[in-house]
Amino acid sequence: MSKAIKSVLALGLVAFVAACAQQEEEYVVVEPEPISVEPTYTGKYK
Repeated sequence: MSKAIKSVLALGLVAFVAACAQQEEEYVVVEPEPISVEPTYTGKYK
């Protein structure tokens, strides 16, 4: 086989192995926003 064909096959094999490699799952921690307290009714209009 020619060098070009060997090179293409080698690159394809490397790409295949890289694509099939087990990938680690990324964990994203989202902290909830603090719950705000609603203002209490004082009986006066502002």
